Amino acid sequence: MIARALYTLALRALAPVILLRLWWRGLREPGYRRDLGERFAYYRTPREEKPLLWVHAVSVGEARASADLVRALGEAHPECDVLVTCMTAAGHDTLRHLHGESVQVAWLPYDYPGAVRRFLEHFRPRLGVLVETELWPNLLAGCAEFGVPVALANARLSEKSARGYARYGALARPAIASLARVCAQSEADAARLAALGARRVEVAGNMKFDTAPDAQKAAAGRAWRERLGRPVLLLASTRDGEEKMLLDALPAWDGRLLVVVVPRHPRRFDEVAALAQKDGFAVARRSLGQSPGAQDRVYLGDTMGEMDYYYAAADAAVIGGSFLPLGGQNLIEACAAGVPVVLGPSMYNFAEATRLALEAGAAVQAQDAAAAMRRSLDLLLNSEARAKMGAAGIALCQAHRGATRRHLDCCAELLRGSAKPG
Repeated sequence: MIARALYTLALRALAPVILLRLWWRGLREPGYRRDLGERFAYYRTPREEKPLLWVHAVSVGEARASADLVRALGEAHPECDVLVTCMTAAGHDTLRHLHGESVQVAWLPYDYPGAVRRFLEHFRPRLGVLVETELWPNLLAGCAEFGVPVALANARLSEKSARGYARYGALARPAIASLARVCAQSEADAARLAALGARRVEVAGNMKFDTAPDAQKAAAGRAWRERLGRPVLLLASTRDGEEKMLLDALPAWDGRLLVVVVPRHPRRFDEVAALAQKDGFAVARRSLGQSPGAQDRVYLGDTMGEMDYYYAAADAAVIGGSFLPLGGQNLIEACAAGVPVVLGPSMYNFAEATRLALEAGAAVQAQDAAAAMRRSLDLLLNSEARAKMGAAGIALCQAHRGATRRHLDCCAELLRGSAKPG
């Protein structure tokens, strides 16, 4: 209790900084200024009388990973509404794109006790599902007080994160122990969470393996590549600083290679376009409806919700977030699309998926950006190797499907055991 009180005091002291950061981010991403009252649990939308199931997907990756589970919960429990909360503007947009009006979408409030209380009183969820590693001490304490069982779904915890939670054990352990169920991605994740106090832990697998590419977007991407008639290298979900190091590692242009760059964050689209042009690359942009001309070396994928299109359009994919100590981005989407995957050295956020992909021969890992670009260009010259790696990626995803079903069963069990009325 003392640790949580000190945490809350620090959070209150940071309130001006939090508001300033929202305002600042809103300059580049206007979505951060949308429904600001919801950040403190002041909701304008009236609460429906139907029982409600709540899923929290903090941002884009979690929104996409949980999409099948959200749909399955709605289908399995038609007597209930489904609420999906998030914290980022890109996540909010992704949820709307994925689910339309079939679910309620709202901001999860910041972790102030009063805001948590207002959130729970307004929505009165019968069940909470937190996707991956969203552990807010006051939120979890509030759910326990209101009798809302909470499951941690698709749970992952890297060694680095586990050490961080262990340093603040007085705060983290009660929160983790309050979880009604933990569905971990791997045995290693399960062991680390159990060591931090999680009680009912099972290995349910990674729901990202259940997400199949959108057939229409994939077909459009393949058709685009056929019309283009050039080899295509995709730099997928790149982070700040990675585009320059990867583009700088390219050899002299052969007059044919097209590099498609899709930055991880929409707020960086203009920045990356300017960076590539400054470095002497001719750039076309998808958001402007432009098609790559004969002299364009870079095509900027500056649209949201189209990764299936970009992967289908690529001959090979380099996964961003892995060339700086950031832990990498989701490589499973590329594997599911049958695209050979090239990784940088930092993939700790996807350690298990990386291990499986490397062992299956669906991915290769390079020590730095220069080595990654060399491996990628070698793949572009070897159609047999690309076909073998692509087939291995598809087979890997097929072999590891079923996590969504196991998560759905866990939710059903928690609902049966819940004494809280809708």
